[in-house]
Amino acid sequence: MIKMCKAFAFVLLLTLFTVGCGGAKSTEKQATPTKVDTINISYVKLPLNVPSIVEKKVGLFEKEFGKDNIKVTFPEITQGPKMTEAMASGDLDFSNALGGTSAILAAANGVPLKVIGIYSRAPKAFTIMAKDPAIKTVADLKGKKVAGPKGTILHQLLLASQEKSGLKGDDVSFVNMDIPPAMTAMLNGDVEAALVAGPAVSKALEAGAHIIATGEDLLSATIVIAVRTDFLDKHPDLVKRYLQVHRESLQYMKEHPEDVYQMAAVETGLSMAQVKNMYEQYDFNPTITDSDIKDLEKTQDFLKQNGMLTKTVDIRGMIATIN
Repeated sequence: MIKMCKAFAFVLLLTLFTVGCGGAKSTEKQATPTKVDTINISYVKLPLNVPSIVEKKVGLFEKEFGKDNIKVTFPEITQGPKMTEAMASGDLDFSNALGGTSAILAAANGVPLKVIGIYSRAPKAFTIMAKDPAIKTVADLKGKKVAGPKGTILHQLLLASQEKSGLKGDDVSFVNMDIPPAMTAMLNGDVEAALVAGPAVSKALEAGAHIIATGEDLLSATIVIAVRTDFLDKHPDLVKRYLQVHRESLQYMKEHPEDVYQMAAVETGLSMAQVKNMYEQYDFNPTITDSDIKDLEKTQDFLKQNGMLTKTVDIRGMIATIN
């Protein structure tokens, strides 16, 4: 009788153990990566964003991600703040060519993004222009109106040039406008100066305007490549492949310069000669250097000093190293 009880207890214990293990298996969640159907990459062709033009025209991203049946879209969002808004809402995965000022302002305001590379550096490509021949320097803008896009590298250029010229921020009346309407307002005499970059510079010069300042010796005009943090966390492999494609575009630029100049001329409306001249002003090396980090830190300090930023962010913490 005792042996039977012991045997029954052993069987009962074994049954309970088996059921317990079965229950554990049934509740265990299998980690499966979320499938990506579409990748959204901003397309900004101006001032002279040659890598983006090549990537789109040659179809480099489509060729890479098409291997996994992933569709690639290129929403044309040209303003940095609108680009970061789209990232915050999840409508944009990569900001290809995002101004360093916009990236810092967005991060400080809680937009989840990471900088994964440098898009370009081109201080000479950003200008302050005037049509009135009496306006020869930034100091001549005291008490006058200047139009341009707020919270951008061009806006930073205006503030930096004012500081260098001994002008306070409110010594100039700033009017928030995109580049084309700002240039038109300057040519029509509605404002005395405009913040101009890209093809608009050549057009303004042809219309009789002149350059009174550029970003040279004032800022590095650092443009970055940013990704939505959530996308990076979930799909680091796709982010790595994105950067590989971007580097392929740079290699293509080296190997097919004449074709690239032609592509850029068609896309921007510039002549081949104008494209070649502007192209020399750009450094498209995507590697983030200590100098780039220092420039972004300097940009953040400048934004804070001029009342455009209240909270600060850890610049190095904004950067994600992709191996």
